[in-house]
Amino acid sequence: MTSSVIDLSKLTANDDLKPVLGGYWPGIQIYYPPIKFNPLDGSYETMEQAKLRLQKHAYKTKAHTVLFDLEDGCRQKAMSRELLIQELPKFPQRDFQIAIRINPFRTDEYEEDLKMLKQVHKYIDAIVLAKAGEVYGDAEIRDLSSWLVSIGSSLQIQPIIEHPKSLQIADRLMSHSTVQHVVFGIHDFSKAMAYKITPEGWIDELETFFNMLTMEARIKGKGVIGGVEVLLTPNSLPDSCVEKKDIRRWLDLHGDNASRHVYEHAKRETAMGLTGKQVITPNHINVCKVAFTPSPKEIAKDIEILSAAIEADALLSGAIRYKGEMLDPPMFGKSLQNLLRGYALRSLSKEDQAFALTVLNKMPLHTFKENWPYGQI
Repeated sequence: MTSSVIDLSKLTANDDLKPVLGGYWPGIQIYYPPIKFNPLDGSYETMEQAKLRLQKHAYKTKAHTVLFDLEDGCRQKAMSRELLIQELPKFPQRDFQIAIRINPFRTDEYEEDLKMLKQVHKYIDAIVLAKAGEVYGDAEIRDLSSWLVSIGSSLQIQPIIEHPKSLQIADRLMSHSTVQHVVFGIHDFSKAMAYKITPEGWIDELETFFNMLTMEARIKGKGVIGGVEVLLTPNSLPDSCVEKKDIRRWLDLHGDNASRHVYEHAKRETAMGLTGKQVITPNHINVCKVAFTPSPKEIAKDIEILSAAIEADALLSGAIRYKGEMLDPPMFGKSLQNLLRGYALRSLSKEDQAFALTVLNKMPLHTFKENWPYGQI
């Protein structure tokens, strides 16, 4: 790689884009309670019941990330940690990430979480730190990052911004190399602000703070994981629905108001450039994935635009006419972003990855960084 041009001559379309683009995104993260309460009989699972449920559901998740929760959503913390110690090494080969939400910094439960992580860090991809920065500031990330180095771990840390104090120092939280994505914890944040938010309108109600966080993240070259929905939906979008028209038809025929709100929120967050979204029910996974992931028709259109730009030698300077529109380099950059977004969400085909490589190889380094701030270059 030279000082002015990205040299991708040694990269292939298989997986070598990862160091350049900063790896895969968290995408749709499904909260998974290790030990679950059963409301039908008013008791918690036994260890054996929890193991069977994990093997049945977590092994086969369609989410981008399984997020095991040891904080607010977990009552049986010690038992949950023991379950993860026993079961994480047994996971079969997977194409999704595993993350663990741990308890707030320097609490007793946090210390117990670290003991567990020391045993299982090789089997997970990220630590989600609850209530990050609220008490000790960005020293929490510095301390946890140093601890990871001490155990020989390269895990990512995903701080949850759940308080205005954390938002105020978001740039410092994101300054650590272990942080590639932050989470906007909308419910704790609204509680701290004494704001009343609604399940249907929370994006509008917290828009100011959302915009503040996404701007800081963009400057730092980090991603933002969007808010978790509390609306429950009775149906799950079929896997066959991949185009926007498919989901609109399904919502008209089989959807309910909750599904429509979840989909609209996910579309808004996608338009804001978010790199992930958290969900609490499997019925939300595909609805949000369709909103977050560029569809095959969108990818085909972007490739068509970029191909026309390259043919006209206008990729870096110039303009083309495309189906009644005049397009110039900023528009070409948006098409490239969409391709790379597809890659980051594991949906770009090998052929399309190869095409993306040819486009990147024609770009000076500064142009690449303008379009994609997340890489390691």
